[in-house]
Amino acid sequence: MNDTKSNSARADALTLSAATLARFDREVAKYPADQRISAVMACLSIVQQEQGFVSRESEDAIAAYIGVAPIAVHEVTTFYNMYNQRPVGKFKLNVCTNLPCQLRDGQTALDHVCSKLGIEEGGTTADGLFTVQKSECLGACADSPVLLVNDRQMCSFMSEQRLDELLDLLKTNANA
Repeated sequence: MNDTKSNSARADALTLSAATLARFDREVAKYPADQRISAVMACLSIVQQEQGFVSRESEDAIAAYIGVAPIAVHEVTTFYNMYNQRPVGKFKLNVCTNLPCQLRDGQTALDHVCSKLGIEEGGTTADGLFTVQKSECLGACADSPVLLVNDRQMCSFMSEQRLDELLDLLKTNANA
């Protein structure tokens, strides 16, 4: 228990709120003490929900809380594209460009979205509404080209017309 309290104190010193630490406590409690690292993805998700992205400082705070080297947390953050390492737009669009989607116009879909929004891949529109990035396999190869909205909603068979309709719908919903 002393290790948990000292880790919590170090994490708290790195700007995690009491509410965040309480959420971390609940996640870490699900695992044996020697397997605290198993809670890293949940802790990263909590930080992202609260702050919109996972900064290096947040990674360091998570590492201190869990009791692992900061690189162990950074490796997870950088491996999964669901963790934003910088602020993103209200709508994050991950367009699959893995080989099966490439063979069915995945790159064309990515290029179309970027062109339509006037940004490059990885960029965010000036109004902060959209961030577009390429993605590795989203697990829907038969439905390609596919994209994922805000890491939650899968959109399949995304022709240029369907992409335009989606962008218009998202813009409308953002202004509602």
